[in-house]
Amino acid sequence: MADVKKIATRESYGNALKELGETHADLVVLDADLAGATKTGIFKKAFPDRHFDCGIAEANMVNVAAGLSTMGLVPFAATFAMFAAGRAYEQVRNTIGYPHLNVKIGATHGGISVGEDGASHQCCEDFALMRTIPGMTVMSPADDVEARKMVKAAYEMEGPVYMRFGRAAVPVIHDEDYEFQIGKGEVLTDGTDVAIIANGLLVAEALEAAETLAQAGISARVINMATIKPLDEELVRKAAKECGKIITCEEHNVLGGLGEAVCGVLAEQCPTPVRRIGVNDEFGHSGPAGALLKQFGLCADHIVEVARDFVGK
Repeated sequence: MADVKKIATRESYGNALKELGETHADLVVLDADLAGATKTGIFKKAFPDRHFDCGIAEANMVNVAAGLSTMGLVPFAATFAMFAAGRAYEQVRNTIGYPHLNVKIGATHGGISVGEDGASHQCCEDFALMRTIPGMTVMSPADDVEARKMVKAAYEMEGPVYMRFGRAAVPVIHDEDYEFQIGKGEVLTDGTDVAIIANGLLVAEALEAAETLAQAGISARVINMATIKPLDEELVRKAAKECGKIITCEEHNVLGGLGEAVCGVLAEQCPTPVRRIGVNDEFGHSGPAGALLKQFGLCADHIVEVARDFVGK
């Protein structure tokens, strides 16, 4: 995929907010002194009166966003995933989740691919934390197109939303006519030997892995599961029944994220062998993003290795 256009989904987030802001005067954006990194600065430049920098006070920012939502505004609160899901968890739970307020959280710099910032900033627990909040929608887009459409879909739905965007540029795999739906997965390639269910930057890696597996005689179905909650249970069951084996791939701890969500559905509704690819219950460390992803097995080569062992070819 060397010749494929690559864009960081945090850029997509900023661009989508600006585009939405042009036609929706009720949209406001909050940031915690990171507008340059989260790319909400794109919105700020266009609509300075509707952008609020709350400083390095993420918990306060969440409470401000909650208050704004009660006034008929649609606030998007942005900061790094480590701070949005971690530092401000209590406020997200009690001030947004409990009263089910219409606040959207745009969390950037999630996962190991934060790279040189190291373990303190490499949040691999956010899906788990946000999934446990009743009524919270949790999503992670695969590319630029999906990220922009996801932001628009989040604006249009009523209720709290958590979206994770990445620091690193990732391949653009969708055309502009792609229709994103909250709570719906997407079959990117068909297959019968194993189904690979991925989200975020692992989707492009899964597609690359499927091509390599095809050369080895293994037919892999690749599913982009951008919405972690509510999960597309029907699509998961269908893949399990038709493929017989499932591999989940996520830039997140194997505990509490997409893999466990898929396993929960299958254990109760359609018992199926599953292999989970993710961060194996450990902290990350500082290093170049690409090298770290390979070290932690979040890459096409490792998906191929797991699939070949799983299928037995």
